[in-house]
Amino acid sequence: MSITREQVLEALSHVNDPDLRKDLVTLNMIENIVIADYNISFTVVLTTPACPLKEVIEKDCRNAIAQYISPDVIVELAFDSKVTTRRYDKKEILPGVKNIIAVYSGKGGVGKSTIAVNLALALQRNGSRVGLVDADIYGPSIPLMLGIKGVRPTVQQIDGKHYIVPLEAHGLKVLSIGLLVDEKQAVVWRGPMVSSALRQFFTECIWGELDYMVLDLPPGTGDVHLTLAQQIPITGAVIVTTPQKVAMADARKGINMFRMEGMNIPIIGVVENMSWFTPAELPENKYYLFGQGGGAALAEEFDVPLLGQIPLVQSIREGGDYGNPAVLHDDVSAQAFMDLATTTERQIAIVNNTTNKPVEATVA
Repeated sequence: MSITREQVLEALSHVNDPDLRKDLVTLNMIENIVIADYNISFTVVLTTPACPLKEVIEKDCRNAIAQYISPDVIVELAFDSKVTTRRYDKKEILPGVKNIIAVYSGKGGVGKSTIAVNLALALQRNGSRVGLVDADIYGPSIPLMLGIKGVRPTVQQIDGKHYIVPLEAHGLKVLSIGLLVDEKQAVVWRGPMVSSALRQFFTECIWGELDYMVLDLPPGTGDVHLTLAQQIPITGAVIVTTPQKVAMADARKGINMFRMEGMNIPIIGVVENMSWFTPAELPENKYYLFGQGGGAALAEEFDVPLLGQIPLVQSIREGGDYGNPAVLHDDVSAQAFMDLATTTERQIAIVNNTTNKPVEATVA
């Protein structure tokens, strides 16, 4: 018998994406079907370049072809990836950016910027195009952590208008107020000035095509968060906390802020930083200096995923101080950040697939 394209699609409609819980055909994840006698080839387009479920999906596809067409069929399967997005109207702000991730903490000192930098780099190492915006106007630390302190962005003129060109550091496109003012100068601005400066970061900069833009937000709840939520089409928020009860109490306020009417920003998940201390000379030992299980409890309380647990190790601190972030090294802390990025990508794909409301700015 001759095999048809419709038969192949029917067979593969019985294979579900384990994360999205819908079949590959409905999700438009099957491309490039070629049939030659009893040889079938096709491409499965994943939602993230670093999908850890490739083997499961491949096995299910082969089993489906064998069961619904014939066990004698020879299957040649390839993988590709396209980062998903809920941004359907690209006329608005940042038209080339598929997903904007707000990295947030309820209070300072929990390592939010460390998470933002290493998450952005890990996403980039996973194969995505990534930008990083230091939206913490009063305490910009990104230039130091990426080793670009004192470097100034250039300006490019397009159609008579001047645009800032973000710097590149370790493959990331980066912009921070710390790159535009003297490092010893305190930024003493009122809310409207801060909002205006941040808007320039998004409307008067050349970001190009990005799969992910990571925003390092200031801690707390206030005018900056409301402004960004209204003006920037944020895909979702990553909440950073430590296991300590004090940090969790402030993180709760942040989660409730993002869920307020008028913001309605999905929570991608919780990252527990400083989960335990591990000395370099005793890599198997864990000392829970700030308590244990706080991040998991917070995630369960708000019914969101625990994206990852990052240990408190000396190399992470050193990487931030010397502009050589931990994720660029080959150790246990780097693997923790790589795992965080993979989990975050998967959760963003789920949010994009399950949230009906298109992501958009609410104020022009």
